[in-house]
Amino acid sequence: MKYNNPHSPGALEWVKSSFSGNNGNCIEVAKLPDDGRAIRDSKDPYGAMLAVTANGWSSFVAAVQRDEFPS
Repeated sequence: MKYNNPHSPGALEWVKSSFSGNNGNCIEVAKLPDDGRAIRDSKDPYGAMLAVTANGWSSFVAAVQRDEFPS
């Protein structure tokens, strides 16, 4: 299913992690008006983005902090 972005990527304030290296493998995150988050590939700012609810984002961050995603 294609997600029609109601928020122009240029209208959001995108932030890249300070932990991103120089290899170009970075994501950017923006806060949505409903407190959810939009996530995109920094190399393709007008490409696809993933939108998650505020609860989904909080759950994801908590799982990362608990190291639930092994490398």
